[in-house]
Amino acid sequence: MLSGRLQALFGAFPAVVVSGARQVGKTTLVKHLFPHHDYVVFDPSIDIENARREPDLFLRNHPPPLILDEIQYAPEVVSALKRVIDRRGAVAGQYLLTGSQQWQVLQSLTESLAGRAVFLELAGFSLQELCDAPVGWLSRWLEAPEDVPAWTRNAIFYEGTLPDWLWRGTLPRATTLEESLVPDFWAAYHLTYVERDARLAGNVSDWQDFGRFVRLMSALTAQEINASQLGREIGLTPQTARRWLRLMEATFQWFELPAFSGNLTKRVSQRPKGHFADTGLACHYAGISSPPSLGAHPLFGALFETAIVSEIRKQSASLAARPGFHHWRSGGGAEVDLLLERDGRFFPIEIKLTANAGRRHASGIHALRAAYPELDVAPGVLICAVERPRWVTEQVLAMPWNLA
Repeated sequence: MLSGRLQALFGAFPAVVVSGARQVGKTTLVKHLFPHHDYVVFDPSIDIENARREPDLFLRNHPPPLILDEIQYAPEVVSALKRVIDRRGAVAGQYLLTGSQQWQVLQSLTESLAGRAVFLELAGFSLQELCDAPVGWLSRWLEAPEDVPAWTRNAIFYEGTLPDWLWRGTLPRATTLEESLVPDFWAAYHLTYVERDARLAGNVSDWQDFGRFVRLMSALTAQEINASQLGREIGLTPQTARRWLRLMEATFQWFELPAFSGNLTKRVSQRPKGHFADTGLACHYAGISSPPSLGAHPLFGALFETAIVSEIRKQSASLAARPGFHHWRSGGGAEVDLLLERDGRFFPIEIKLTANAGRRHASGIHALRAAYPELDVAPGVLICAVERPRWVTEQVLAMPWNLA
């Protein structure tokens, strides 16, 4: 889905930085799209070709176009890249960089390569990619919400089951493994992430406590987050809890939706709503052994919400202009799971684990309209387990979760 966008960006800017979680497919994508470019992968323990010690000489030995994989392990190269790009001028297609953390190195890239590089975040497979659908439903809905029911008559639907989709997760390897091997994949992923990536990225000395913290956050997916309360749950200071949350964000294992508060006189919650990045890893942490076991688990609904929010984020990444993402909750408890903002118009989305969608499931969207009558609010979407799109109220369309 992002292949065309990556090629277009590389054809227009001197450098492109592709970031994303471990095992998400960054290296596979860039090597597939640019098979003839020079390629170097950095290592946390080995100074490849003295790149860290002599970055200018390293780049002299590797003229562009050049792919630098895992750039976070060679931060010294970043300033040298800036010097090379400045000498060569704003020639497009010079350097393609990948990184699996947003921590210090990618922050340094943002500062050092301002105006010279653009950033593209790669996530797990979307339903659109799994189905090889040419256009996702999100772009059509943002352009013409009223036309979506007619378009979906000939749309592509994902044929897998909901429990299997949530349980496997969306990392490329997990989607193709035999079911019996998926738990082993996630167990290995946890060890590599907690015992190596997180320790290197955030200087985590007590990786066992950090591992417990990550497990706790997986169980709190799709909830509003209070860092002070998190610290008390496992005996951490609020400062440590906040730092570890930011570390999870920086390593693409966690993301948050800010609260929407268009009218400051209203009593609206200001806490962000957090989501675990991949439901497959969350299922592993919850000890869910198989897709059928997920159906009766207390986390089923929260994991469904997280997966749909993640799906919409993935589809939005291919848009020329991404919408803003929010959640909304009133002081009285009414809420909308996801509120997109684009060109001054607001697109409310409710996510419910039901096959019998009705008016009551759209109450949050109607409460939002009532609370902000001055806003331009588009028809809402209720994403659930219906088989075909249908209107449940005049302003809310029930949409199948598996529509690509």
